[in-house]
Amino acid sequence: MTIYCDESGGLNAGAMTFSAVMLTAEAAADIHARFRSVTGLRGELKGSRISLVERAWLLELFDRAGGRAWVAVAERDRLAQSPGGTLPSDLDLYAALLDLAIGRWLPETGGVCTDVVIDDGRYDPDILGRVRAEIQAGLGQWGRASLADSRRSEGVQIADVIANSLFNIAVKSPRARRIRTILNPLLDTRAIRIANLTAMP
Repeated sequence: MTIYCDESGGLNAGAMTFSAVMLTAEAAADIHARFRSVTGLRGELKGSRISLVERAWLLELFDRAGGRAWVAVAERDRLAQSPGGTLPSDLDLYAALLDLAIGRWLPETGGVCTDVVIDDGRYDPDILGRVRAEIQAGLGQWGRASLADSRRSEGVQIADVIANSLFNIAVKSPRARRIRTILNPLLDTRAIRIANLTAMP
């Protein structure tokens, strides 16, 4: 299995979410192919660019394929109320959310070799390289951590849609209620699970 990772938002937007999606590479490719054949999508699949109906269809395909996800969520106002009350940088928050989401997955892998693929688009390559090295150290012999261009990774693009969905809910966007309705069946079955970060580690 592979864990595909991507984030959405930032403290200046009110919240940051980080999704860690477990799928086989074959399942991710099949979901993409089916989604594109029905919607006619060209270019990169992004949660911020698709309609509610398209989002629902993608998440239905994800669920049918047996996909699962942990999503780490941090809301600016809740972090500001934590002891100390000092907000972290986006990079520090990104790293904390990544650790939280991946940390929830590792005990569940049962020692099965797991690859962790992280979107390389948000931060400087040197910084992301250090993040990748830290994840690799945590994985040990369980698997391999790597960076990927989201435009060339079906799994990372699916992770983007899931992260964006939880971001919309966290910031109570105009689409939040409809997105919550779309997500509820997956939350009820625990296909998607949420880990809230209320204070920096």
